[in-house]
Amino acid sequence: MNLLSVFARHAATLIGCVLVSALLANESPSTKSQQPHIVMAFADDWGCYASAYAKRFPNSPSEVVHTPNFDKIAGDGVLFANAFVSAPSCTPCRSSLLSGQPFWRCEKSSILQGAIWDFSLPAYPLLLEESGYRIGQTYKVWSPGQPVDAPHGGKRTEFESAGRRFNAFSQNAMKAKNPKVGKQQLLDEVRRNIRSFLDADDDRKLDSKQPICYWFGPTNTHRKWIAGSGKALWGIDPDDLEGKLPSYLPDVPVVREDFADYLGEAMAFDAALGVLDEELRRVGIAEETLLVVSGDHGVPGVSRGKCNLYDFGTHVPLAIRWPDGISHPGRLVEDFVSLPSLATTFLSVADVEIPESMIAKPIVDILIDSRSGQIDPERDAAITGRERHVARARDGYLPYPQRAIQTKDWLYIINFEPERTPMGDGPILQSEWKVPNEDALSNNTFAAYADLDASPTKAFIVLNRDQYPGAFDAAVGRRPEFEMYYLANDPDCTTNLAENPDWESERQRLHRRLMTHLEKTGDPRVSGDVIFESGDYVKPAR
Repeated sequence: MNLLSVFARHAATLIGCVLVSALLANESPSTKSQQPHIVMAFADDWGCYASAYAKRFPNSPSEVVHTPNFDKIAGDGVLFANAFVSAPSCTPCRSSLLSGQPFWRCEKSSILQGAIWDFSLPAYPLLLEESGYRIGQTYKVWSPGQPVDAPHGGKRTEFESAGRRFNAFSQNAMKAKNPKVGKQQLLDEVRRNIRSFLDADDDRKLDSKQPICYWFGPTNTHRKWIAGSGKALWGIDPDDLEGKLPSYLPDVPVVREDFADYLGEAMAFDAALGVLDEELRRVGIAEETLLVVSGDHGVPGVSRGKCNLYDFGTHVPLAIRWPDGISHPGRLVEDFVSLPSLATTFLSVADVEIPESMIAKPIVDILIDSRSGQIDPERDAAITGRERHVARARDGYLPYPQRAIQTKDWLYIINFEPERTPMGDGPILQSEWKVPNEDALSNNTFAAYADLDASPTKAFIVLNRDQYPGAFDAAVGRRPEFEMYYLANDPDCTTNLAENPDWESERQRLHRRLMTHLEKTGDPRVSGDVIFESGDYVKPAR
């Protein structure tokens, strides 16, 4: 890393800290905490679907889902239209978020199955704890990987004595004699878990004088969920999704119902978010809390969602409320923000030194700004990538390496090993494979194409590949080395312009910008030592 980039990074961090200090200095010490409380609400596999986005993304699932609590937080704070993960895979995404840097710099925590947290890697919750914060977490922070939830303190900071049944929301709610009562019981579990951290003695006061760093991470939006639960529990009519799903998906009842059930789980998370907000207000710290709500990638078990670098897989919701710091709430921001920037933002507002390795740029300046739209012209792109997801998705336990750059108008993807299968090995792609039956494809991710979660959508596309060959290819087919899509006219990324000579200059521009960033940030994939292709990175997962 050159001296100029180091200076620029620290200058941005310093400016953020100075602005926050100046802002808080004008407030009464009796009403402002020197260090804000920091709360992260992070939903597993929740893509960019919330009713707050309905106007920004018309004719999309956001017009069907109803998320009043997320919408309220966004209205009282800042809503981000272009938030992206570093990697659309649970562990790598969370590793990058917690350590404030691209996933490819996270060594053995840069993969999913087989990930190991190296404690030499900085993590913002542990740094905040060292500075005096009390930290806690409920449900999922960092996994799969060992030790589980290590960057947030692991088992010692776990607060879920009321149970983990909420993580299987539709399964538990649907088997209750009265589903309405079942839903409320699951939300009561959430409340008891949250309260056990905030106010265990139930005196309506925070249990200590320390500032808190809390992570709330339900996994109910992860597969599996119960077919028909979206309508039964949340009143989502699958037919309301007709014409609102990506064009490469068969617009048929089973696919619409599958997606409606997913949106139902998003609504369950939103209901839990409402409980979290009520508890913050109950103990009187909502005004002093920087509350962030987001998800770790797109929908699982649906073509081009989770584990893909298309917008459908990497674009996530992001709303931030901070009454003490955001003096101009209700703004929609168009800047491209990558989730690792949250780590450095948290450290900045807490006035904690940011380690050298945390190269993500804080977004404090956006939060305290007064403008909507594009605020920082340099935040005009997101860089994403992927290495290994499911360990035995393909022969030799090999990854499917990709990197991409997305701007307002363009998505450019490099598939470094295009001869490999992007979603894993399976029938048609490998002649020796037999096609699994509907039950296996719906319920056993490892039956075929293991980087695409088992689901009714997966089963329908594979078993009806002759009727919908384009849908099958979009889901699991091999991809060329280079992909380039003009998002302004082709949001579903169906027409690859990478080999179109009319767009060669644009392709070269995007390629140079992406490669320059990868080289500058020390991505092993473009170095002389591609660590992801050997050693522990290609061992079977334990």
